[in-house]
Amino acid sequence: MPILIRNIAVPRSLIANPDRFGGKADGDLQRGDLLVMDDRVIGFTQSPPEGVQVINGAGRILLPPLVEPHLHLDKAFSLPRLGAVGGDLMAAIAAQEADKAQWTDDDLRHRSNRALAELQAAGVSYARSHVDWGMGDDPHATPRAWNVLAEVAQDWAGRVTLSLSCLPEIDAFAEPATAARIAAEVRRVGGVLGAWCLGHRDRRPGFAAAFNLAARHGLALDFHVDEGQEAGLDGLALITAQALRTGFQGPILCGHAVSLMNQTGPALDRLLADMARAGLSLCALPTTNLYLQSRQGGTPDRRGITRLAEAAAAGVTTCLGTDNVQDAFFPLGRHDPMLTLAQAIPVLHLDPPFGRHLTLIATDAARALGLAPAWVDNSPAHRLVLAEAQDLASLLSGPATRRPLLA
Repeated sequence: MPILIRNIAVPRSLIANPDRFGGKADGDLQRGDLLVMDDRVIGFTQSPPEGVQVINGAGRILLPPLVEPHLHLDKAFSLPRLGAVGGDLMAAIAAQEADKAQWTDDDLRHRSNRALAELQAAGVSYARSHVDWGMGDDPHATPRAWNVLAEVAQDWAGRVTLSLSCLPEIDAFAEPATAARIAAEVRRVGGVLGAWCLGHRDRRPGFAAAFNLAARHGLALDFHVDEGQEAGLDGLALITAQALRTGFQGPILCGHAVSLMNQTGPALDRLLADMARAGLSLCALPTTNLYLQSRQGGTPDRRGITRLAEAAAAGVTTCLGTDNVQDAFFPLGRHDPMLTLAQAIPVLHLDPPFGRHLTLIATDAARALGLAPAWVDNSPAHRLVLAEAQDLASLLSGPATRRPLLA
């Protein structure tokens, strides 16, 4: 039976063909009566067919599925047992490393299921979680969390698609036997080949090996890179050069890149132009980077964030990630891309109209992960999300309850 949802609003930026979608423009929203037939959104209509089932939308906002490109579910919600944690990135790494002794299968399942429940409630259909590599005294062993989260991902299939990215230090890929073992594990679970780089000694051969393995096995790449403000960090430039040199075709997502704040003028312009030419995408992680960066014993005087606006202007696909939630790296938060966007607005000066920024947690986030963007007018109706808000400022000021359109 056809369904007519009266008085509903859709962000214009999340409609693939807004000029053909119909409705009446209201700032960065389109409003009208939405027709759904055979679980497909037809568009706004003024002439619904006979026998249509009518639902009152009450002015609520309709969204496509959201995308979460950068999480750490192995660490999520570990804060209560960490004690008085604080400090910079290295302090957080040390505190979280010590906590790994308590990462049992049941503990990992409980915390990751809680996170996935939050993601589902937020309207997320696809999420990527990084998984710290190494276990016990062996920094290159397949970690317990990798196998547990792979099982959790299967449990959530059909509700939230969970993709896993390995997270060893980039130096691990400079060791051929280690690199081969890691790539085999990633391929086994259909995951993503990732690593973190912060001035590591063997970063050049490590990046070369990672690109080679990804091309050989058909894997996407995802790097934590240059998560610091010290001078001389060159991981992002090395990744860009390697991508251009090899012509790698798979998606390459680079997260953090805080050191871009050190770049200005022609040098910055050249790097961003090369990133766009190489097909790199950039993910900003506002909460964790603001919390951990610029710690000098007083009020921070620099913003620990990457140059997202400049990258987007240069043609680089950009997105936002929630990163850490209630762990040693960030002690607050919840798994909700809309909250992440709301927090990014003052940090990155994302001015109104807010609709244009929704792509950072939806269509552009999908592109950054190598996925086809989900638009309101291309998505099955049962996957769309209805938010209890009348305008985008209210939606972002939250919390606004979200539920499936046809629940």
